[in-house]
Amino acid sequence: MKIEYHPAIERELREIIDYYNECSPGLSNEFLNEFECQALKIAAMPYGWTVVNGDVRRALMRRFPYVIYFRVVNADTLRVTVVKHQRRHPKRGLGRK
Repeated sequence: MKIEYHPAIERELREIIDYYNECSPGLSNEFLNEFECQALKIAAMPYGWTVVNGDVRRALMRRFPYVIYFRVVNADTLRVTVVKHQRRHPKRGLGRK
């Protein structure tokens, strides 16, 4: 399944990477590796994740306290709409298409 990203994802990932770069050298690379692995898991089994609202689903990252919101666009495409810290408001970004 093809993965598309909402335009705001780049900014969200940049903020997360900058934060982890300040915390510890190499931690941002570990975050990105986990994010990419999670995106591949989502693509392999898009309907196996919790429905949050309407057609929006979520996948929790294991090591880092972040959640990935996505929606299945069609039979061979999904769109990642939000990457946010779990302590952010649950409805933040749900309106993104």
